[in-house]
Amino acid sequence: MPSLRFNKIHCNSYTQELEITIEILSGKWVALLLVHLGENDVVRFNEFRKYIPKITQKMLSQQLKKLESQNIISKKVFNEVPLKVEYSLTKKGKNLLPILDTMQEWGKSYMHD
Repeated sequence: MPSLRFNKIHCNSYTQELEITIEILSGKWVALLLVHLGENDVVRFNEFRKYIPKITQKMLSQQLKKLESQNIISKKVFNEVPLKVEYSLTKKGKNLLPILDTMQEWGKSYMHD
């Protein structure tokens, strides 16, 4: 767990560890962003926009900043013109992929029952 608490996640305020996972995965687009990163080692900002066409630029930026502050994704900025920014999963982010896979399977099962 991060030692500095500048975001909403603060271990002392939770009664169950599950709440931390739910907090990190909260947000309409977060799971889709993580799945896309899991399928592709590195993703650029505009690639997310192509993958999730309904997401606004502002929301995408907010969600990526949130995930970066939680150490779920990493951001690499290349000093070139035009600016090039790449996102990838951290080790903690990669550890979320089995959870997302299970959620995907549950969703399929729910739809077909």
